[in-house]
Amino acid sequence: MAATVTRKHFTAVITHEGDWYVAQCVEVNVASQGRTPAEAIDALREALELRFEGEDLPELPQVERFEVAV
Repeated sequence: MAATVTRKHFTAVITHEGDWYVAQCVEVNVASQGRTPAEAIDALREALELRFEGEDLPELPQVERFEVAV
């Protein structure tokens, strides 16, 4: 019997550091990097899949975007 695959949406913040783009997951303390933003997201996706392999996903925090006058 095949394992059930659960799909979950995550949010990433991407920063440019030297020659690398760093993708940091907002909901879970996992990050990865790549030469382009797309490579960084692909690496982050793989890191998250490995992080949760064989585990149930924990309760994820609610992420809100809001505006601040500065």
